[in-house]
Amino acid sequence: MPNRSKAHGLPSREQVLEFIRTTDGPAGKREIARAFGLKGQEKIGLKKLLGDMAEEGLIDGKKSAYHRMGGVPKVTVLRVVEIDDGQPIAIPDTWQPDDATPPPRIRIVESKKGGALKKGDRVLARTEEAGKGWRAHPIKKLPASEQAMLGVIEVDAAGRHWLAPVDKRIRSSSPVSDIGEAEVGNLVLAEPAGRSQRAGVKVIEVLGDPLAPRAYSLIAIHKYGIPHVFPEAALSEAELAAKLPLSEDKREDLRHLPIVAIDPVDARDHDDAIWAEPDGEGGFHAVVAIADVSFYVRPGSQVDREARKRGNSVYFPDRVVPMLPEVLSADVCSLKSGQDRAAMVCHMAISPEGQLKSFRFTRALVRIAEVIAYEDAQARVDGEGEEPQLRNLWAAWKLLYEARNARDPLELELPERRVVLDEHGKIAEVAVRERIDAHRVVEDFMIAANVAAAKALESKASPVVYRVHEPPTREKLVALKEYFDSLGKKLALGQVITPGLFNRMIKDLGDDPAEKALVMEAVLRSQTQAYYGPQNAGHFGLALGSYAHFTSPIRRYADVLVHRALVDAFGLEQPKPKGDLPPASGLSDQDRADLSKVTEAISVTERRAMEAERDTIDRYVAAWLASRVGETFDTRITGVQSFGFFATIVGLGGDGLVPVSTIGSDYYRYDEGARALVGERSGERYAVGDMLQLRLAEANPLTGALKFEPVEGGGGRIEKRGERPDLAKKGRAKHPQGPRGRPGNIRHQGRGKRK
Repeated sequence: MPNRSKAHGLPSREQVLEFIRTTDGPAGKREIARAFGLKGQEKIGLKKLLGDMAEEGLIDGKKSAYHRMGGVPKVTVLRVVEIDDGQPIAIPDTWQPDDATPPPRIRIVESKKGGALKKGDRVLARTEEAGKGWRAHPIKKLPASEQAMLGVIEVDAAGRHWLAPVDKRIRSSSPVSDIGEAEVGNLVLAEPAGRSQRAGVKVIEVLGDPLAPRAYSLIAIHKYGIPHVFPEAALSEAELAAKLPLSEDKREDLRHLPIVAIDPVDARDHDDAIWAEPDGEGGFHAVVAIADVSFYVRPGSQVDREARKRGNSVYFPDRVVPMLPEVLSADVCSLKSGQDRAAMVCHMAISPEGQLKSFRFTRALVRIAEVIAYEDAQARVDGEGEEPQLRNLWAAWKLLYEARNARDPLELELPERRVVLDEHGKIAEVAVRERIDAHRVVEDFMIAANVAAAKALESKASPVVYRVHEPPTREKLVALKEYFDSLGKKLALGQVITPGLFNRMIKDLGDDPAEKALVMEAVLRSQTQAYYGPQNAGHFGLALGSYAHFTSPIRRYADVLVHRALVDAFGLEQPKPKGDLPPASGLSDQDRADLSKVTEAISVTERRAMEAERDTIDRYVAAWLASRVGETFDTRITGVQSFGFFATIVGLGGDGLVPVSTIGSDYYRYDEGARALVGERSGERYAVGDMLQLRLAEANPLTGALKFEPVEGGGGRIEKRGERPDLAKKGRAKHPQGPRGRPGNIRHQGRGKRK
């Protein structure tokens, strides 16, 4: 092999791919530049080359570690899924279940010192391509706590105990060798009792009744390893931080402004509030006040370490797992009505065209005039009463709204399920979350402040934690084009792909809500995963060049980092606190030197939270439907595979499988391009978007799994796609990236601010 370190000029695509394939360590932009001896302008050319290769579908990954498209990172976490004749077979632990391609099966080469691996083990491993497949060499086995599994204790006719898994991806039960204090029917946490599968599992914790209120979220907490108990040291430190005095002479005093917080009616905390007044020139002066969390949570403190580990708060129907201890999240950091609070404030000058003419950031003292529920705020604006402050907010928002329309961000009107619980924690209703203008008013103010934060830090050449949403990859666009071709619609890949292009395609569909929903879901699947990072790649969904998350530091660690960067950039440090708390509230030297490490970690915790929330909603929906097994429902096909298709109940949600063996005596061929099952003899098709009447055959609250069967074995096809019940005028999620409240993500939209 030639000595690449002595090469000059940009390498070819083939040379880059060869380097990525053969290098022993990470293959990032820095390593590639060093290997080919690139300097100065050549590094800029390399960045463009790597971008082109990613767009062409040749490579994937981030600038710190690329790998071949469809491949596996050089160093990654693997999960053993099978033991094949003594050979452990694993898949990447972070492979997304809705990815277009199945996870690669990787043969693990075990060392004699490492000990035998078994199904369910997770290892950090170095991977390499071997022929047409992959193999991996373990670096270290992850701790035993990572191997814990959730399940329900069952007993068979012979009196043997088994652990029935609550994860619907696991098909078989495990023998229980040590039941401990558990009883039949208990939800338990267990771990392998030995190295072989024959050794079974032992119970390490009894969690109680699996069907009790709050059990479904508890299952998700344990399944995804979400930290939910604060160490005593962090709680004690939070109590100390809560007593920090507010220095009036070092903060801008805004207590005279009638700033209001507009939130859900059941909000537990309030981390943002807004105010606006006309500037006399057709525009507005606006203030977005955000809880000054960085004042109370200092870098390197016990609370900071715990918040960093959690990454964000996690929202379930029955509980919130907060990022910060309650004395901070629900008390001193919360912008409560009538109480003096520390705030980080963004002052914005909004032009008559809705553009940000200027902005500045200060640390301030605020006193919230009123906390108003979304619905109440909307009713008051719609009424005839005098509401000068609210009417100013709505008037300023109309300018922002016009500017947003001109920007033409991605508009996907996808409904969101909302589980309503009664006072006993039992399901009262599964409904669709309604969106009103009050939600959009607050969100557009938050988006403007987030843009201002990113631009303000850029103006000071300060480190920025960007919220990045890259354009769809060419691979996903090709898949989307093929799908549109099957519907008789065209997507030309030679043009510049913009959010507005997708919006126009959706608007051109006509008035059929079912067809629009079908196309919007296809567009959603084509989008990339949003993430946090120190390098700006823009925000495709919002059609913004620079975007950060500034407005929810109580529940997102990314926002705390942005606040700390603003403290440094604009000289907003407060007097050194007395006691044992760290003195500085800006960025730590470690984070300032390398933000990529923490941004990668909090991007992972965000995805973990999303999956846990989605799993829990699925369990609640299954519990809601468990008493209705045998009933017939109007459904829509949402996914097709060779083994059957998945359908969701119209107006309710909850995906359930229809096995191919149940849809008739014909042989069905899977047409991957059209995402359809086609009968060989009859020509009968079952494709994504088709409306069917199906009978609910199973609903398992423990796993969240549903199973459907055709009505009378014939499919019960619904020819007319009328307006979807309960969804036609509700659940309109306008902003692909929720700027406040919970981790906004292109795959998990329109949540607004959930408490």
